[in-house]
Amino acid sequence: MAQNNSCSRTWMPAIVCGLLLAVVGWMDAAAADEPDDQLELGTHGFAQSGDVRMHYVTKGEGPLVVMIHGFPDYWYTWRNQMPALAEKYQVVAIDQRGFNESDQPVGVQNYTLDKLVGDVKSVIQHFKREQAIIVGHDWGGMVAWQFAMTHPEMTERLIILNLPHPNGLQRELANNPQQRENSAYARFFQTENAASMVTPEVLVAWVKDPDARPKHLAAMQRSSMEGMLNYYKANYPREPYTAPTEDGPKVQCSVLMIHGLKDQALLPGALNDTWKWLEKDLTLVTIPDADHFVQHDAPELVTKSILSWLDR
Repeated sequence: MAQNNSCSRTWMPAIVCGLLLAVVGWMDAAAADEPDDQLELGTHGFAQSGDVRMHYVTKGEGPLVVMIHGFPDYWYTWRNQMPALAEKYQVVAIDQRGFNESDQPVGVQNYTLDKLVGDVKSVIQHFKREQAIIVGHDWGGMVAWQFAMTHPEMTERLIILNLPHPNGLQRELANNPQQRENSAYARFFQTENAASMVTPEVLVAWVKDPDARPKHLAAMQRSSMEGMLNYYKANYPREPYTAPTEDGPKVQCSVLMIHGLKDQALLPGALNDTWKWLEKDLTLVTIPDADHFVQHDAPELVTKSILSWLDR
């Protein structure tokens, strides 16, 4: 749900700064002739979700783990976690609709949470499973929360990276001026012509790995700018922000949350009271030096935390 860099907390200055960082970094990375590890991470395939074809990469055998990326990202964001998880589990990392090689339907109505949740359900059914461990980061985390609340019978366990429970985020938007200020980017994305002012080069400014940046750039170029921003138009709270008046259905399974505390888009205050919306146990891992993309800033710690929690 975030576009992060160190230049500014407001969106428009970040576009200028991010573009410069992205272009310069991409030119450096493009000069290197590195092997493409995207093919080594697993087998590519497609699952059908209604009229939408969902691209995925899968590897390993065992209990099903479905991994859902956020914005602006794609399945490759899980590259540091997939090999270790695949030793005990069947890992399926998807491209969400609108992104990379998945279909990109037109219209805000095609990006509502019920549609995104339906995509995850269809992927699980594609692999002929009744349940899965659901892992989500950013918008993938929002989809994962909603999936667990909507389909508790299909959610074995839930792992969330840098996305507070929706009630916590809504409460902070209503009551925390700093969160409202830091969510200016989301309000911009909700405007009618936002897609015409955002480029793939801007959207890869957050990628610190010079070898990965050109791959992310290619993925963003394959993606639908309108489709990606429709996540915000269809689902992100709009002004005037109000605190939730009802808790909604409680998550029925055990939950692991991993949160990089330097995240400026999703401030950690939204983590407070998460246990009120869960039926079972919550494990919270906070990483002080990690930013929004915690799976990249602290890859070994994130991987070890997931594996140890699943093995308990």
